[in-house]
Amino acid sequence: MTAVLSDDLLKDKKHIHFIGIGGSGMFPLAQILHEEGYYLTGSDNNETDTLALVRKLGIPVTLGQAAENIKGADLIVHTAAIMDDNPELIAARASGVPVLERSEMLGIITREYSDCICVSGTHGKTTVSAMLTQILLDAKMDPTAVIGGKLKKIGGNGRVGKTELMVCEACEFVDTFLKLAPDISVILNIDADHLDYFKTVDNIIKSFRKFCDMTTKCIIVNGDDKNSMKAVEGQQKELITFGLGSSNDYYPANIRHQGGAQTTFDLMHRGEKLAGITLNIPGDHNILNAVAACAAAIKAGASPEQIAASIPQFTGAGRRFEILGNVGGVTIADDYAHHPAELTATLTAATNMGFKKVWAVFQPFTYSRTAMLLDDFAKALSIADRVVLSEIMGSREKNTYNIYSRDLADKIDGCVWFDTFQEISDYVMARAEEGDLVITLGCGDIYKAAKLMLKHE
Repeated sequence: MTAVLSDDLLKDKKHIHFIGIGGSGMFPLAQILHEEGYYLTGSDNNETDTLALVRKLGIPVTLGQAAENIKGADLIVHTAAIMDDNPELIAARASGVPVLERSEMLGIITREYSDCICVSGTHGKTTVSAMLTQILLDAKMDPTAVIGGKLKKIGGNGRVGKTELMVCEACEFVDTFLKLAPDISVILNIDADHLDYFKTVDNIIKSFRKFCDMTTKCIIVNGDDKNSMKAVEGQQKELITFGLGSSNDYYPANIRHQGGAQTTFDLMHRGEKLAGITLNIPGDHNILNAVAACAAAIKAGASPEQIAASIPQFTGAGRRFEILGNVGGVTIADDYAHHPAELTATLTAATNMGFKKVWAVFQPFTYSRTAMLLDDFAKALSIADRVVLSEIMGSREKNTYNIYSRDLADKIDGCVWFDTFQEISDYVMARAEEGDLVITLGCGDIYKAAKLMLKHE
């Protein structure tokens, strides 16, 4: 059965089972509930780095999904990526035990906190959530956090604090962020994505407007982004704007690129310099992300001095332009970018870092996004010097679009595609030269190709 979502649903529960526990959205919830003292079990179909971290916590994990995995659970949580014909989910729904989709469980957890900062937007959520969490930790403000990528400082995606402060990444996919309880909302940007669900950008804006309506205290919004400003029209609650332009409440001035990944700028508030900021993650888009994190941190109570001391220590969330190593003078990196706007930002940053050539190794994610944004993907990927594709990762979808990676490859000069990560690794490492950057891109498991390249001799 589907659970009635009351805030006391967890009170009498002891054993919580996670279907798809290795998902980036599931792991932080598992971390939090495990730390709160619940007995957790989980299952997943693929061995991943995240699954290794789950096991490290002492949570039993079954590889492969089957009806018997739910035995003994008095609450079951599943990822949205699990399809209705999954045998474990079928058994869960037939068991009489309450069954929650991941976002419903996250919503219950957010309602436990009176100062929940929900970070939303089509792009940049994980970086801003991670940076904000690190700032608040360094400021000794002890937040609870749910982040879509790993933050080295907390050893994972989530943590439990002992205060009323929470940082929560709020994803708009199928309106999941409307199940949360935001006290302070951050809106980074609104772009065309998840069009298989939303159909139009106007519908996405309407959902963000509902998210704003749910916010109880304050909205921190990108004043340079027209779609974001449309979403906050008519709001009576406190509005704080950030952006690159000086008409915003918070903005950067005197931006200086120091070479490599380092940038410095002055954090400004309505014409007054608050602090000098040193940023050690590449790309102009990350300047904007940093300003957003600063604005949210100040609203939460951190001082400009604490922020300026913390940000230089932030080297990015896991899979966000993460440098993995160097093989024979070839730098291997990995990034989560899976939308044309994200690919454009990441590859533009990469081409400005002084590498001889930039190799983009991309795994398209979902047939619908690939089909609907095919030309945009081709344009973004063409920023790189060389492009290699894997086959499309369908995830929750069936290929009713009759779309394949070769359709994307045909639109990019010199692009090649392969079925396996081993073929990709062998091809790239046979041709990449000293001084090149190879960056794997996508929100699926393309990072496995990067790991194979690291082992190349």
